[in-house]
Amino acid sequence: MVNIINKTRYNDLKEYYPLIEKYYLKTLKVLELEDVYALSLIICGPLTIKRINREYRNIDKVTDVISFALLDSGEDAEYEDEIELGDIFINRDRVYAQAAEYGHSAKREFVFLFVHGLLHLLGYDHMEKEDERKMFALQKKIVGDLK
Repeated sequence: MVNIINKTRYNDLKEYYPLIEKYYLKTLKVLELEDVYALSLIICGPLTIKRINREYRNIDKVTDVISFALLDSGEDAEYEDEIELGDIFINRDRVYAQAAEYGHSAKREFVFLFVHGLLHLLGYDHMEKEDERKMFALQKKIVGDLK
């Protein structure tokens, strides 16, 4: 289950919320995982994501997506029948800027950033070349059909 929280004054991404759940389930299917997870997707602006990036990653700049995985923290993240994965923060402004830059729709960019963040929550990373190859191949397989 994905809990979507919009911390901006804009509601323009709301029409894509059903796709978030669809691609959450598609990601689990591709990874052959059961739907036993809960997570939050927080849509924010550039100032918020810059502050988060500075406070938690010591990088004082705006970014597109940041994930906070509870499973990495060693905390007990199991509640009732669900496993809490963590939070994904997506910078609304970057959704539109990067969509224009890459020549595709804001819908595709929004879903792509969500899937990227979700893969991080599920333990994937792209710090090493081989890990990057695996993660990016998964992203392409999951979001490749979206225009």
